[in-house]
Parts: sequence; C-alpha cells; structure tokens
Amino acid sequence: MSDRRAVARGIDALRRGWPVVIGEGDTALTLLAIETADAARLAGFAPDGRYDVLLSPERAATLMLANQRPAAAAPSAVRIAQVPWLDLDVATLLADPARDLSAPLKGPFVTAPTGADAASAAALKLARLAGVLPAFFVRDGCGAEDAPRPAAADILDYDAPAHLAIASRARLPIEASAQHTEIIAFRSNEEATEHVALVIGAPNGQPPLVRLHSECLTGDVFGSLKCDCGPQLDGALHRIAEEGWGILLYLRQEGRGIGLINKLRAYALQDQGFDTVDSNLRLGFAIDARDFGVAARMLELIGQPRIRLLTNNPAKVAGLAAAGIDVVARVEHRIAPNPHNVDYLATKRDRTGHML
Repeated sequence: MSDRRAVARGIDALRRGWPVVIGEGDTALTLLAIETADAARLAGFAPDGRYDVLLSPERAATLMLANQRPAAAAPSAVRIAQVPWLDLDVATLLADPARDLSAPLKGPFVTAPTGADAASAAALKLARLAGVLPAFFVRDGCGAEDAPRPAAADILDYDAPAHLAIASRARLPIEASAQHTEIIAFRSNEEATEHVALVIGAPNGQPPLVRLHSECLTGDVFGSLKCDCGPQLDGALHRIAEEGWGILLYLRQEGRGIGLINKLRAYALQDQGFDTVDSNLRLGFAIDARDFGVAARMLELIGQPRIRLLTNNPAKVAGLAAAGIDVVARVEHRIAPNPHNVDYLATKRDRTGHML
C-alpha cells in the first residue's frame, strides 16, 4: 500500500525549501528545489559544494541540452553536470525562463546520466504536485537525514482523485438560476486543494449537462481579457440554468494544472511573444497538466456517471471516458473572442485541438 502521507510531506518540503530524498541505496537522489532555495539552504544541502542540476525534458529541450543525452524511448529528466560557473544564480536561470531573452546563459553545460530514472521521474511529478518549477539541485545517495523520504513508486502512483470525498454541501442561490442551486465541496485528507460542484436544478431522468471549468483567478474574478475563462464560466452557468438541470464542476487546476504563480510566469513569457503552449514548455511543464480524473470522481460521488458535456476540448471527453464516465454527447460551447484573446483562441484551435 502506498504511503500518501510521505508524498504529502515531500510536497510540503519542496514548497518550504527543504531537501527531499527519493529512492533507496545506489539509486537514491537527494534533491532541493531551485525555486525555493537560497544561499544558506544550498550550503546546507551541499556543504562540500558538490551538486548537479536536474531539469524536466521540456525545459532541457528549450535550452538545447536534451540532445546531449542518448536517445530514449520516452523523454526523461536531464541531469546537468556541475561546472565551476554553475552557482545559485546560474541554476536559477536554468530553472526559470523569465530571463531567457535578456540574460544568455553561461556555458557550456554537459549532461550526465541521471543514474536513477525512477527517482528522477518521481521528482518531476512531485514538483508539479507542489506547484514549483521542475528543476532541482541534486546529489546521489541518501543525504539530509531529517528529509522526507517518499518512495519513487508512491509518488509516481499518487492518484489525487482516489481519496476525494464530499466535505460539505449547502443551498446557494446564484444569479443564473435563482434559488435552485446546491454547492458541494470536495477535498481529500492529503491535499489542501478543494474542488466545488454547482448542481443546478433537479434530476429529470436525463443525463445532466455538465461543464468542467478549471479555476482562473484572473479571468473568473478580475475579468482578464487575455483568455475566455470568465465568459465561459458565465455562459456555462446560464446555459445549464436554461436546460433546467446540470452540473458545473469548478476544478482548482489553475493555469491548465500548473498553478497560479506558474501561470503568471507563463503570462510574462507570452508578453515576450511566446504562445500559451510554448510558454508552458519553456517553464518545464506539459502543455496541459490537468487531471480530469478529479472531475470523474466528483461526478461519481454525486451519482451522475452518464452526462452530456459542454466543451470544445476533446481531451476533456477522453479524460472523463478513461476514468469511467459515459459522455453520451458533446455540446459545443462558443464564446465570442475579443481583440486581446484572438491569438490565445487560435493557439487552442491549432495546437491543442479545441473545436472552436
């Protein structure tokens, strides 16, 4: 049985700038997230001054470092061997693309075998779960005696939706549907993230119209024109209310699953001319890191395994189907563009397969 508590302690350690040990014996790695490191933490992590750097394959490819590794069947973490000029400042430049254009990297850099593929892959997943950039100072072996020691297999098998449960529910009058709405909150014991469902109307024997809406603070709350999230949310609520019966799942997966801070970093890259896809890749993340299994678990707990899905995104249909939800129909969800999000919508159409 996997130790979810050990994984949770590892997530907490990365956020706090503490070391984490992943793996056992000769294949163990001791890691310190570059984003939350400082000079004192790095000195404590490596008192002898010896460390390498571990990067995600996406970030390494952006830096044109991945091609130094032997060809592999699937992309894997890339380890940068230590050189005299690989200090904290340079490591930060390797980790964070914010200054890619204004601060060319010192080099050259040479990649080295990770020596622990499972531990390296687990480290990248742990960074995603923690919401920090997937880049580490790394040493071989089980250093840092007091560090959390989640097993690589436990991290790789970590399934956020599996332990999701209903935490609370109440009536919630909303503008779109007056008093005929119930709000249901979901959470698990291991994570602080709380997801929400709005159940509008009452079951009528037909599959509900369901909208999966990923949290977007800038669009939902502040009315950002860079995306179409705010109008999508408002339009979905009114569409479900007009149908008389349906569910909106509000998923706390900001920025396609990379978190608010990293989404704002992606915004800064977009201001440099990169589109949303390339911005995520330059940060070292997947194009879309959302877990639609969370939505499937919420629907299971509500008791609605057959739905009509309000979406233009085929990945949502596939993700729900893979998790056991019967999507009997896809209903298009069209929102008018504005001058600020035309390119964003074109990228969704051309690079991520949205049917706009």
